[in-house]
Amino acid sequence: MPENVKIAVAFHSGYGHTARQARAVAAGAGSVPGARAELCDVAAADDQLWDTLASADAIIFGTPTYMGSQSAVFQAFAEASAPVWMEQRWSGKLAAGFTNSAGVNGDKLNVLVSLALFAAQHGMNWISLGLPPGGEYSTSGTPEDLNRLGGFLGAMAQSPSDLGPNDAPSGADLRTAEHLGRRVATTALEQVSGRTALTHAL
Repeated sequence: MPENVKIAVAFHSGYGHTARQARAVAAGAGSVPGARAELCDVAAADDQLWDTLASADAIIFGTPTYMGSQSAVFQAFAEASAPVWMEQRWSGKLAAGFTNSAGVNGDKLNVLVSLALFAAQHGMNWISLGLPPGGEYSTSGTPEDLNRLGGFLGAMAQSPSDLGPNDAPSGADLRTAEHLGRRVATTALEQVSGRTALTHAL
């Protein structure tokens, strides 16, 4: 099947853990036939970044959770998108999000809510994680379950503060990130196929 949807993974990573999560998201998206994923480090907010995001069918936003909020670098990128917002150039694109923190909770939900609001201001359509909770949700749960941290709005990961990015996030959190990428890519393909069918019908 030819590639016909483009997924941009727009992220910032302070110490490498969120970058590893971003690579997992991109791997999941790229594993879907007909989808192509591209990693975009928002620390370099140059013309190439904006061009890549403009041509994407979906943008998956990612940032570490620092002090209960997104990183300053990601926030600077969000604020730099004001000219895009003024013309609503991302309106109608799909969006999703992921985040990582040292704490098991770490107030990651606050970051995912912020990412969803950011996407909503741009007129984008948010894609949730689409997984039931794993891990300690039940006595039969294990740390190897998908969505072991029990998030719904996006993909959550946890990296202990004394482990480097070669050892964290956990395998379960990375597989959860891959799931998010696949879900967004599949939804993007469905949207493009539906749009094509509608155009032909008209």
